[in-house]
Amino acid sequence: MLTLTCVGQFMVLLDNTIVGVALPDMQTNLHTTLTGLQWIVDAYVLAVAMLLLAGGVSADKFGRKRVFLGGLAVFTVASLLCSFAPDVGWLLAGRVLQGIGAAVLSPASLALLASAYPVPQERIKAIGLWAGLSGIGMAAGPATGGILTSAFGWPAIFLVNVPIGVVALIVGVRVLAESKNPAARAFDLPGQVLSILAVGALTFGLIEAGDLGWTSPLILSFFAAAVVLFIAFLVVEARSAAPMLPLHLFRQKLFSVSNTAMTIVGFALMGSAFFFSQFFVFVQGYSLLSAGVATLPSSLAMVICSPYAGRIAARFGFRSVVTTGLVLAGAGLILMAGVHQETPYLNVWWRLTIIGIGFGLTMSPLTGAAISSVPPQEGGLASGISSVTRQIGAVFGVAVLGAIVTTQQTHGGTFASGLNAAFLTAGVVTLVTAVLTGLWLVRSKPAAPAPAQAPAQQTAAPSPAGS
Repeated sequence: MLTLTCVGQFMVLLDNTIVGVALPDMQTNLHTTLTGLQWIVDAYVLAVAMLLLAGGVSADKFGRKRVFLGGLAVFTVASLLCSFAPDVGWLLAGRVLQGIGAAVLSPASLALLASAYPVPQERIKAIGLWAGLSGIGMAAGPATGGILTSAFGWPAIFLVNVPIGVVALIVGVRVLAESKNPAARAFDLPGQVLSILAVGALTFGLIEAGDLGWTSPLILSFFAAAVVLFIAFLVVEARSAAPMLPLHLFRQKLFSVSNTAMTIVGFALMGSAFFFSQFFVFVQGYSLLSAGVATLPSSLAMVICSPYAGRIAARFGFRSVVTTGLVLAGAGLILMAGVHQETPYLNVWWRLTIIGIGFGLTMSPLTGAAISSVPPQEGGLASGISSVTRQIGAVFGVAVLGAIVTTQQTHGGTFASGLNAAFLTAGVVTLVTAVLTGLWLVRSKPAAPAPAQAPAQQTAAPSPAGS
């Protein structure tokens, strides 16, 4: 059972990083623009972010086995649809469906583990193994994507999920035991709908602004709609008896600051990673396989550092470790803003490594801080919210940094100069967050560490964990 849940989560995390390497091939063969590539990434991440908490509630309410297998089936079918997509429109539909499957599959896999290992020590070991093995998916993504895309083209990165998913479904039907939570939280349908509309409207405005112009009436209309919808969401959540996002949690300074910082981590990490492979292919002329290998230092550094970050935070304090991590990540991104067409790889890989180490040091302590700041009975919810804020940050990171590159090109700049501006923006935002986090939490207590985890996946408590 542990192996099966790891396989499911492995697929979800692999899909987070395997797509990045194939983006140049998609742009060429699907005849799309940078905006189209942004939507290919954000369609998936947006669906995961918006449905993650609902996926966790579904697993508890309708049965963890049923929801896990249902999410796995949706993800597998969506992967098949993506691989045969004739154009960007069909691919986006498949990516949304993939995100829906992942948002259901991911928290259900963790809930299955929690119910199968009721003894706390055994559960911690199982979750640690689940996180470590599934985290390999993130590290393997760039190289795997490079190999598959170079040999068979971009559809292969999605098609590879199909046989794995089919085998996992067959085995899962036979070996998984069903379990439910009779006291599962109720669905907050109004809040869910308003959150999707608000984030979706803002994402559309940010992505399309690069092409249509920041003062376009359509773009301004979507920005205005996002503000109105967000205000309506806050009103509904404040009045709801069972809100999807309990606003009272944000009265805790540590909870608010940790989730704000986690949003910036998602913004800078995903927004910059979106361009790593494109830099090597379009600026430096690498092959897709070489580009996939070239991006490995960042993801490997995160995989290696992340399991130890929580323990370090427990010893030296949340503020020290998170601030250090953000400073390293921000510095690495600013250094990446200085690379150009002639920069040798020997002068690039260590910059990527610094970025990976920095973000690897931040995610586990941030999740641990969010959980330690709320009562124990709300730890699972806090863990899920932490994952959602990171995913929302990732959506905006791809949208904003992509818009910066597009705007730069629109005003006569090159793609390379646009990338430099995007990396610089991500670095400065991360450094400012480091300073503010340090100032806000000068007197904060060390946060309890989260168990060892995958870089793109918090696992501090059985909760709606995101990919």
